[in-house]
Amino acid sequence: MTKTPTYRIANIPGDGIGKEVIPAGQKVIETVAKRHGFQVTWDEFDWSCERFARTGRMMAEDGIDQVKNHDAIYLGAVGFPGVPDHVSLWGLLIPLRRELDQYANVRPVRLLKGVTSPLAGRTAEDIDFIVVRENVEGEYSEVGGRMYRGTEREAAVQEAIFTRFGTDRIMDFAFKLAQTRKRKHVTSATKSNGIFHTMPFWDERFAEAAKRFPDVSTDQYHIDILTAHFVLHPDWFDVVVGSNLFGDILSDLGPAVAGSIGIAPSANINPERIYPSMFEPVHGSAPDIAGKGVANPIAAIWTAAMMLEHLGQEDAAQEIEQAIETSLENEATRTRDLGGTANMDGALNAVLDALS
Repeated sequence: MTKTPTYRIANIPGDGIGKEVIPAGQKVIETVAKRHGFQVTWDEFDWSCERFARTGRMMAEDGIDQVKNHDAIYLGAVGFPGVPDHVSLWGLLIPLRRELDQYANVRPVRLLKGVTSPLAGRTAEDIDFIVVRENVEGEYSEVGGRMYRGTEREAAVQEAIFTRFGTDRIMDFAFKLAQTRKRKHVTSATKSNGIFHTMPFWDERFAEAAKRFPDVSTDQYHIDILTAHFVLHPDWFDVVVGSNLFGDILSDLGPAVAGSIGIAPSANINPERIYPSMFEPVHGSAPDIAGKGVANPIAAIWTAAMMLEHLGQEDAAQEIEQAIETSLENEATRTRDLGGTANMDGALNAVLDALS
């Protein structure tokens, strides 16, 4: 008798609309789980700004140990007014990414059926690429400090850390991902004309990676012109690899080009699967609309599909993505950020209906 696959997921709704859209994603997962013969058990954690206000900590002191043996982590959003952004981010999201060595941040950018790009005349064939962001070092380091606070001599120093180990492994991840796609092309985001040490190093490691993957074509652009090309020529791109900062910027611009950040999924991947990977919608906590029932659940649902694909449930993931596109074809079931009239429940129900 075949044993039913069961996945143990750490569920962290987080802040703001995370508490609304993550339950929507859970409903979708439960729906496809029944059809595809697997089960999911959810362990919910109240790690959030609300918890910080009560306890002074975004998550439990032994939080990493509590989640490191799960199959995956499903995270809603981090950040809410009253808690400084650097406190919420460094108290929860960044420790999870670093302690669990989730060094590859993967953010698909695709123009879905039923969604209109703000770029005139662009179709789904023009916008279909993936931003791969180095996720644990680079510009987002803890190295640095402040001196002479509050005086005319006040100074702030922030060090960027690029290691050969960390840079090579994100390059390899991007090239291997490109090998699975039709175009087999990788673009590097750089700024080696202005940043003297780290970016020439990044370029050197990119060139060495290209030698290891001769079947993958390459190009590179400085980050300033690359952002322009994302808008003017999104059809040029297949896999785009960038440092922590550049990847962060590009992976927000990309979804905007594809219609709305409200549909954008992401994954924080530990490719070696030593630790669980973490899946989160890109849009953030959006406190201005939290609690109003109007958030777009599509990013969380698409993120759920990415999580299932990572867990080996590719058919279920594909079914969810198809249901998303079906739901978006009707203006009445699209949320306001996509030019529709639906509230969150209406958008969710449209996906569930498409799965039935």
